[in-house]
Amino acid sequence: MAQQLANLFTRVGQIGFGVAVVGGVVNSALYNVDAGHRAVIFDRFAGVKDTVIGEGTHFFIPWVQRPIIFDARTRPRNVPVTTGSKDLQNVNITLRILFRPMGDQLPKIFTTLGIDYEDRVLPSITNEVLKAVVARYDAGELITQREKVSRNVSEELTERSSQFGLILDDISITHLTFGKEFTQAVELKQVAQQEAERAKFLVEKAEQEKRAAIISADGDASAATLLARAFGDAGEGLVELRRIEAAEDIAYRLAKNRNVAYLPSNQSTLLSLPQ
Repeated sequence: MAQQLANLFTRVGQIGFGVAVVGGVVNSALYNVDAGHRAVIFDRFAGVKDTVIGEGTHFFIPWVQRPIIFDARTRPRNVPVTTGSKDLQNVNITLRILFRPMGDQLPKIFTTLGIDYEDRVLPSITNEVLKAVVARYDAGELITQREKVSRNVSEELTERSSQFGLILDDISITHLTFGKEFTQAVELKQVAQQEAERAKFLVEKAEQEKRAAIISADGDASAATLLARAFGDAGEGLVELRRIEAAEDIAYRLAKNRNVAYLPSNQSTLLSLPQ
């Protein structure tokens, strides 16, 4: 009985060992391709295969084959470039690129460029395209026609990158500055324009004041003429009428003031008031 149990345990151990070995071999022959990724198989005898492996778990032959995983999702990259404009001004431009590889071009990309293809391709072609496009515009046009410049860069860079198996989903100019000398010249020009506008305003203000003074003088002259004519026609009567009107106005204002009291001149008071 004991011998039978020993044989049973030995048999189970052998089976367990065999299962572990088989499981280890199977596990070493499996690889996973995560979401948004693609795989290319390198074969030691056949080289890089043309088949692109999609997402999921797949088999490969250990030691003979090796999977290379690529990130096929859209990724951003900023490329700074210093170049010159049409009027020989230094221009600093930073381009933001959203890129991803063409799925069917991954075997060619791995064969010709390697796994770090974006570091080999994007800086060089971006520098080339930006220098060619910026050289067509002067510094002022780069500011006023920024949308047109961005469109030209996008069209030429998209066409250039397609030759290397890359898709550019979006291209935008995020930074655009000029050299120190040009910036100072622009600031001085703005100050001069502001001074010119201020001088123009002062000239217009003086002109308006001059016109107002002329109109006021004309009004005073007309009023003097009318008064002289009235004096000539009415004589002292007009002066007496104006005096009466002024007295009525003074009496009305004093009557409204509570601090003013009227005392009859023919009655005695406690205080001797000067007559």
